[in-house]
Amino acid sequence: MKEELFINRTLKGMGVSSGISIGRVRLIDRGKIAIPKRSITERHVEREIVRIRAAIEEAIDQLGHIRDSIPDEDVKKHAFIIDAHILILQDEFFSNSIIDVIRSELINAEWALEVVVFRFLTSFDQVEDPYLRERGQDIKHIYERLARILSAEKRSPIERTAVKGKSVIIAHDLSPADTIQLNLNRISGFATDVGGRTSHTSIVARALEIPAVVGVGNVSSLVKNNDLVIIDGEEGLVIINPAEEVRKEYLAKQVHLRNLKKEHLRLARLKAETRDGFKMRVGANIELLAEMDIVEKYGASGIGLYRTEYIYLSKRNNLPTEMDHYHIYRKLAENNSMEYITIRTLDIGGDKFVSEIEMPKEINPAMGLRAIRLCIKEVPLFKAQLKGILRASVFGPLRILIPMVSGIEEVRRAKAIIKECMEELSRKHIAYNRDIKTGIMIEVPSACMMSDMLAAEVDFFSIGTNDLIQYALAIDRVNEYVSYLYEPLHPAVLKMIKKAVDDAHAAKITIALCGEMAGEPRYIPVLLGLGLDEISMNPYAIPLAKKMIRGLDHGYCRELLDEIMKKDSPAEAELLLKNEMTKLFPGDCPRVQKMIR
Repeated sequence: MKEELFINRTLKGMGVSSGISIGRVRLIDRGKIAIPKRSITERHVEREIVRIRAAIEEAIDQLGHIRDSIPDEDVKKHAFIIDAHILILQDEFFSNSIIDVIRSELINAEWALEVVVFRFLTSFDQVEDPYLRERGQDIKHIYERLARILSAEKRSPIERTAVKGKSVIIAHDLSPADTIQLNLNRISGFATDVGGRTSHTSIVARALEIPAVVGVGNVSSLVKNNDLVIIDGEEGLVIINPAEEVRKEYLAKQVHLRNLKKEHLRLARLKAETRDGFKMRVGANIELLAEMDIVEKYGASGIGLYRTEYIYLSKRNNLPTEMDHYHIYRKLAENNSMEYITIRTLDIGGDKFVSEIEMPKEINPAMGLRAIRLCIKEVPLFKAQLKGILRASVFGPLRILIPMVSGIEEVRRAKAIIKECMEELSRKHIAYNRDIKTGIMIEVPSACMMSDMLAAEVDFFSIGTNDLIQYALAIDRVNEYVSYLYEPLHPAVLKMIKKAVDDAHAAKITIALCGEMAGEPRYIPVLLGLGLDEISMNPYAIPLAKKMIRGLDHGYCRELLDEIMKKDSPAEAELLLKNEMTKLFPGDCPRVQKMIR
């Protein structure tokens, strides 16, 4: 049967690392490994246990070799993700879970591995937060490596693939280890069938500045080796065998984006100040220490949000200690280039990730025992993190951010626990910053409605628009049936944010916005009009945000916001914003131009 040749076929995925790549396909075969399912007798149990233990040791050795063999020092800085995979493999909870299944169900090591990994992935799939749900990909990649070893297939697909010339990698999936091993002299970009914006593979791609599109669906089955493809990491497009006029168009776009990048990096060091003198701090949202180099490169004034969940995820069965927290936060604090570093306390539920805590089954975990509610219930868990932050605060401008606050009592209880931690450290003669600032996230409608009262209790606000929009509009943004209702310019959302800003300023405290809304260029005039003191986003979005701030007048933005807030529907508001942005920033960047999705 003759293979179908696709000409100028465009596929849509998720652009996770910007830039344009044009090159010939090198297809990476990551076909599913056949897992034999065998029942065994009692006398074969120890043999299978030896096999899985040997496979785990082999996987650790492989990953260690990959990490130690990275020649590029800039790339080596991101080998922490490989270390995270090694930590999971070294975790006795992981290995013992497989061994327990071998013993209890009398099945072979491969089958037991699949059973345990399926349980882990089921747990991750139930998590509403897309950032946390993506951590399940790490388990998948570990599973694939172990399955290959158990099947006597020692080398990964990327290691078995000879790459000639300047190629574009197409695969069903790539692990972070695969991505780190890419020869940047021969690879100009990649696209995968699966993946998400916050996966570790995507993080590595951005760190290496490789144009990448993930979640394309079936691209690996539609291309063949040596097909010409275009990877548009900005728009999230893959074009198979483009027509000549399309290829020329993208060659011009490639040059344009390279020039824009140079311009944006030049702007990265400049102040975020409007033409009429309104100053706004622009910070970065990060989750890992290794991202600090990127933060500095792209001109962040500080860390608006440091997600601490990964500290807990990497431990799995063991809760991080006070010293675990201290060492990480101290390294953050010692970075002298940051004006502020905001540490968000634990923002997940213990039912999924903190196995040492007995948790009831919850029907609706998104509205259950999580974040500050969990921390108030499990005070030792909370104190370990708080003491780590306090001890590290003597080395730099750390501040504490409490998530998912819904009322005054939660704030007062959290502050009381912080005070207890200070007293306990004082009794041990351990230094800490007695004037450390404490803030709360405004992401629950009740917090917006009583923001005037909450402002009297804390030093700053930080608005989390991701959850605020979901809770305010009663929608799940990852639910395909209702995700279209996720509207940042919904009149109710804007009114809630405006009230929080006004109440914060009336109380003479600062207010930031750290949700995804800050990282969307088209919303910059709206955020300026609202009068926010600070916004934070993905580090790569900072230069463009600064460029836009510097090209706008604060007075104009206030007037524009007034007009937007008069609109009856989000669609009308988006259209008004689109028209204004097209006038102000013609041809600057596709992400600015593309207003309605």
